[in-house]
Amino acid sequence: MNTQSFNNFCKTLPHTTHVVQWGGSHVWKVGGKMFAVCGLPKVGGLGFTFKCSDLSYQLLIEQRGCRTAPYFKNPWIQCFTQEILDDATLKLYLGASYNLIFAKLSKKLQLALT
Repeated sequence: MNTQSFNNFCKTLPHTTHVVQWGGSHVWKVGGKMFAVCGLPKVGGLGFTFKCSDLSYQLLIEQRGCRTAPYFKNPWIQCFTQEILDDATLKLYLGASYNLIFAKLSKKLQLALT
């Protein structure tokens, strides 16, 4: 997945906003809360950062090309290899991240967004 396909997918999710920050990272939010980031991590290559379930975190952190997302509390993961996450799998994780973040929004905000 490249930056354009990442952005194209994230904008299909309801009530999302996009901002470019931190030196060119593409940050996607729902209700003002981040759920996905695409940028160039210091380790090289294009990195995709997202929140995941505890189980997914435990599985992904053991994979080459994935690490704990810097500056985020667990269970946020950063993957920077296509070997682990093909486009379809990455989209599933991005959708799950969106759902996790949306579920944490206040009920009032959730209703306002729908």
